[in-house]
Amino acid sequence: MRPSILRRLFRRVASTAVLGVVAATLSTVGAAQPAAAAGGLQQVTGFGTNPGNLQMYEYAPADLPAGAPLVIALHGCTQTANDYYTNSGWPKFADLWKFAVVFPQTTSANNALSCFGWFDPAEDTRGKGEAASIVQMVEHAKQQYGSDGRRVYVTGLSAGGGMTADLLAAYPDVFAGGSVASGLPAQCATSQAAASGCQTGPQKLTPAQWGDKVRGGFPGYTGPWPRVAIWQGTSDFTVYPANATALRDQWTNVWGIGQTPSSTDTLPGNTTRSIYNDASGKPAVETYSISGMGHGLAVSPGSGTTQCGSTAAYFLNSICSSYYTGVFWGLDQGAPGGGENPLPAPSGLAVTGVTDTSASLSWGAVAGASSYAVYRDGAKVGQPTSTSFTDTGLSAGGSYRYTVAAVDGSGAAGTVSAAVTATTTGGPGGGACYTATNYAHVAAGRAHTTGGYVYANGSNQNMGLYNVFVTHTLKESPAGYFVIADTGCTA
Repeated sequence: MRPSILRRLFRRVASTAVLGVVAATLSTVGAAQPAAAAGGLQQVTGFGTNPGNLQMYEYAPADLPAGAPLVIALHGCTQTANDYYTNSGWPKFADLWKFAVVFPQTTSANNALSCFGWFDPAEDTRGKGEAASIVQMVEHAKQQYGSDGRRVYVTGLSAGGGMTADLLAAYPDVFAGGSVASGLPAQCATSQAAASGCQTGPQKLTPAQWGDKVRGGFPGYTGPWPRVAIWQGTSDFTVYPANATALRDQWTNVWGIGQTPSSTDTLPGNTTRSIYNDASGKPAVETYSISGMGHGLAVSPGSGTTQCGSTAAYFLNSICSSYYTGVFWGLDQGAPGGGENPLPAPSGLAVTGVTDTSASLSWGAVAGASSYAVYRDGAKVGQPTSTSFTDTGLSAGGSYRYTVAAVDGSGAAGTVSAAVTATTTGGPGGGACYTATNYAHVAAGRAHTTGGYVYANGSNQNMGLYNVFVTHTLKESPAGYFVIADTGCTA
């Protein structure tokens, strides 16, 4: 049996209740099932190769402008994307401040309690599993909404909070900020067996040792670090408050600042906020300690601007954490840097050549760019200083989706380009090629529509909008299975 299958089986039958959710809870609440689109929540398919076997749901206000921020919100164990959409309060501020929200969802197919795999290196490290799937969702949403690549943020509760910390460590080039609610420090555990120990009392490491766990997530990274909010109840006996201390030590060390707060104040809901400023005097890390609160996400139902959410299992009436997190990130303001705009998307991205193991790309130069980030299926694979790149180590006969973003001198990536698809040569032979508009492909039975977009039958690859203006070449192999093959397609 393959190791990956063994790992899945181990995770499904593990008797340890990850993050304190015991089997009795499942008999009452039930393991998380795929969320139904409720109101404005919509499921998205075909967002990438999805190595982590996740589901993607999203919400965006109808009048969302281009260049708006993007927030990724991760549910806790036994929850669904719909639970987080309904109770967390994020849709309220998406409407008020104009940004899109993506709600990734894992299920009992990945973990018996539907927990994100924050303790599994095959799921929570750069380019692997669930972490890679979430970054593919980011890439898809950025292209769909024209989101500002410099203002992508991630937040999560409990296991989702642990995964949030891991994502910030693995992808500091993707996320400008994060918020960990009742969660764990990055890379606290690297196995299922070690997970419970982290929850009740993380290792007694120095700030530098905790910081090294972040720096090891993307070795050699020199760009700006994410700004991190940490939310914790003092009466949380599922993920103990010691985790908030470890998170503070970890991220203040990464920022190169001390563990003594620059200021402390009192907020509603018996909440104490401690602020840790960077060298310029701007908050880099903030902790929110909620006296008497147990394990869950802090919400404050009501119609006031600083109120949000609704109470439910693991959504606890105290303070609207989504509001204060959004303000910390600057979602209530314009673009960062006094209204500076991100670098524009490179134009003219094209596939210039393929072999059975590589794909070559080129694109137009962007004024002010010091380098360019190249993404394959949503994961960053290179950062050349020139306007060309060759991606190697690919599989023969495979189709790969590429985008490019300009990167400025501070390391901030700008708007992502339109995507192109490269199909390597070789691999299984045979199969006819069809070049037509998206409308014609659907009419001919080679593709189908969902939510105004077209997806290739079989592979379910996203082909773009359902209209007569977008044209693709599809290759059929085997019969009834179509893949995008805009270059190098031969019958």
